[in-house]
Amino acid sequence: MAARQQNSIAKLVLELGPLVTFFVVNARAEAWHFADYALFSGVAPKEVPIMAATAAFMLATVAALAVSLALYRRIPVMPLLSGVIVVVFGGLTLYLQDELFIKLKPTIVNLMFAAALLGGLFVFKRPLLGFVFDSVFQLDEEGWWKLSFRWGLFFLFLAGLNEAVWRSFSTDTWVTFKVFGTMPLTIAFAISQMPLLNRHQLKPTADG
Repeated sequence: MAARQQNSIAKLVLELGPLVTFFVVNARAEAWHFADYALFSGVAPKEVPIMAATAAFMLATVAALAVSLALYRRIPVMPLLSGVIVVVFGGLTLYLQDELFIKLKPTIVNLMFAAALLGGLFVFKRPLLGFVFDSVFQLDEEGWWKLSFRWGLFFLFLAGLNEAVWRSFSTDTWVTFKVFGTMPLTIAFAISQMPLLNRHQLKPTADG
C-alpha cells in the first residue's frame, strides 16, 4: 500500500511539475529579467513572460517524461502524446513569437482525446479506455463504454472551455486557469465517476 501511494504521488508530481513551472515562470519573468536573455531579445516586452514560460514548460515536460521513463521503464500514451504536442506547439510559439500556438495546445490535445474515445465507441465499437486502464480497473463491458463516453464528453468540454478562456481573458488569466482550473476540474470529474466504477467493477471469482 505504501509503495502504491508513493507511486501515485510521484506520478502526480510529474504531471503537475511542468504546469507549476509554466505558471511560476510566467508570473516571475519580469522579476527574473528574462527580457535580457538572448533567446528573447527580439520579443516585445509584454510577450516575454509567456514566451519564457513556454520555453520552461517545454523543458519541464521533456524532463518529466524522461524521469517517468527512468522510473517506470515506460511512458503512458496520454502524457507522451501531450508532451509531443507541447514540444511542437511550444516550438512554434517561440519560433514565430506568437502565443496563439501554446494557447491552442490544450484545445488540440483535448479534441484528440475526445476523438479517440468517442471514435473508438461509435466507429470501431470499442471502448478504448479499457485498453489504457485495464491494469488499474477491472470493469465489465458496459462500464468501459459508459466511462469512455463520459470522458470523451469531458474532453470536449475542456476543449471548449480552453477556447472560451483564452479568447475572452488576458494571457495571465489563461495561464492561471490552465494550472489552477483544468487540473481541479479533471480531478473532480474523475472522483465523480467513482459510483460508476463501483457499479461496474468485476467481482473476483471464487476458486473451486
